[in-house]
Amino acid sequence: MSKATNITWHSTTVSKEDRRSQNGHGSAVLWFTGLSGSGKSTIANAVSSELYRQGINEYVLDGDNIRHGLNKDLGFSDYDRTENIRRIGEVAKLFVDSGAIVTTAFISPFRSDRDQVRALFEEGEFIEVFIDCPLEQCEARDPKKLYEKARRGEIKDFTGIDSPYEAPERPEITIRSDKLTVGEAVQQIFAYLQEKNII
Repeated sequence: MSKATNITWHSTTVSKEDRRSQNGHGSAVLWFTGLSGSGKSTIANAVSSELYRQGINEYVLDGDNIRHGLNKDLGFSDYDRTENIRRIGEVAKLFVDSGAIVTTAFISPFRSDRDQVRALFEEGEFIEVFIDCPLEQCEARDPKKLYEKARRGEIKDFTGIDSPYEAPERPEITIRSDKLTVGEAVQQIFAYLQEKNII
């Protein structure tokens, strides 16, 4: 990838702090990570719905949806997965700068990629939410029949089957989605946001 040259950062007149003050709440990214079928998108959307209900500026960035547009040129090689996460990290940062709480639902299997995204944010703005669900449970759910296809060899480099998933070592929030209801998961996340005075 060629690098841009002869560019200068232009500071905006309205700051992130101005937007947060006007909104009456903080901004952050809730970075949902976990295996396919663990419940990332379901829980992220449930959190987003409750934020919206409470009048909080929010947005959901979902892995499949992003690959329909912004990242439709990327496949699933290690390089493409890394670039996928890099791009969405930059987009998430824009949302946080806008004063919103953005939820992202991506497998994001590599720890180093998630750490690179974390480094884009100020302290407390990047909240890693590990949706912890055993592989056998994810595979039993298999809502998109992806594990079934991977087992038949129709999908290569599938996380959890023939490509690794590196679980977070110190996530801000861990959700055991095989033990909690969606509602209970939302309550746990909201408790964290309230404890950190984000909402």
